[in-house]
Amino acid sequence: MGLPVLWGLVLVPAALWATAALWFDGPFGGWLAAPYGIVVVALLGALRPLGRAAVAVGLSVLLVAGWWVSIPPRNDRPWLADVARPPTATFDGDRVTIHNLRNFRYRSETDYDERWEQRSFDLSKLTGADLFLSYWGSPWIAHTIVSWEFESGPPLAISIETRKEVGEEYSAIRGFFRQYELYYVAADERDVIALRTNHRGEEVYLYRLTTSVSVARSVLLDYLKEMNALAEAPRWYNAATHNCTTMIRHHTKNVAAENPWDWRILVNGRIDALGYERGTIPDDLPFAELRARSDITERARAAGDDAGFSQRIRVGLPGARMRAK
Repeated sequence: MGLPVLWGLVLVPAALWATAALWFDGPFGGWLAAPYGIVVVALLGALRPLGRAAVAVGLSVLLVAGWWVSIPPRNDRPWLADVARPPTATFDGDRVTIHNLRNFRYRSETDYDERWEQRSFDLSKLTGADLFLSYWGSPWIAHTIVSWEFESGPPLAISIETRKEVGEEYSAIRGFFRQYELYYVAADERDVIALRTNHRGEEVYLYRLTTSVSVARSVLLDYLKEMNALAEAPRWYNAATHNCTTMIRHHTKNVAAENPWDWRILVNGRIDALGYERGTIPDDLPFAELRARSDITERARAAGDDAGFSQRIRVGLPGARMRAK
């Protein structure tokens, strides 16, 4: 492979990224992107020898990258109402109190009654954790939500999402740039799950995780630590590195043995198959049967705003909850 081809494989994608970064995140409404792209093409086309052109373009990419990583996230933007209040947790022994827990009542995805609550949970009564996968389009991509169950009272669901501003919508492409802050939704399951099944038309699967209570507790505490940190110092969401699934891996790595990286962590619509292979999702049924029985979409739609929503969506769910230490 010749040097020009190598330069092309490295420099062209890097320059394209820098151009896109200027377009999405740059000053003056992204108008610097076009002049930058023209300069890059001119350098590669006119400057000789090619190595000199490559160095010049490489330096320009480094300058853009240095500026890009310095863009600060913020907590004081005009947020959409459903992400307006950052949740926080306070501790008193085994009792944890969640402030700004979201429990909205939805008439549609955008028409709702705001209900921010304060709820307390007894960590000594924790029985385990569950994983939700919500599909809105491609079967290869899903949104992941973890929920912790207790001996009494409703579960605590935490959904890692983008924090969008008024008038802003999620874009998969923009998600790779510095467009959205990271946001942890601490919520009642009737909020984050019924919102998806009943008002967004998504397909949701629920899997009981086989992890021990001690590990589930440690992961929850790590979540809450990060949640408190975000309330003080925001961080950027990134569709590749800081998203709903990679952050789950981040929290589990902090408290348990690390599992090897797998492509399904990014193409997370198949994360249930990965969990089945690794034994973190019950494997006493054939996977196809397990997945079919884990589809809670219709049960969630039928349960609606029922106070027993969490119990109803778990009726007939594979994998008995065991209080393993």
